[in-house]
Amino acid sequence: MRAGVAELAAPFWQSRPFRYIVNGVVATAVHFAVLTFNLKVLGFASAGLANMVAAVFGITTSFAGSRIYVFHGSAEPLLRQIYRFILLYVSIALLHGALLYAWTDVMSLNYIAGFGIATVMQVIFSYWGNKVLVFKV
Repeated sequence: MRAGVAELAAPFWQSRPFRYIVNGVVATAVHFAVLTFNLKVLGFASAGLANMVAAVFGITTSFAGSRIYVFHGSAEPLLRQIYRFILLYVSIALLHGALLYAWTDVMSLNYIAGFGIATVMQVIFSYWGNKVLVFKV
């Protein structure tokens, strides 16, 4: 309860939710840029596969930002954080990739809209998972 009150008392731009949003926007931009590069420049035939590759880049950006910027007060050891983060994000990436595969490759819908829907799911799962399971703050 104390952490929640402290977060409410701080200016919004200093709050954990704001830092999470900033980190998420940066990680998502990296993810989307690599996805687009994979599809448009490298010529991946599958948006699902292109997305899985891009997710690795977005996930790496997200971990660095989460550890340094969002959840910087965590007392959890680095290797434990990495292990839990990998498990969480592999699960999220598989769900994200499966959703984009179904949306784009199976239903032939626009990959940008599918990416947006998958990203909303990712945001919800990753905030909860990082706060409760990975960084435990």
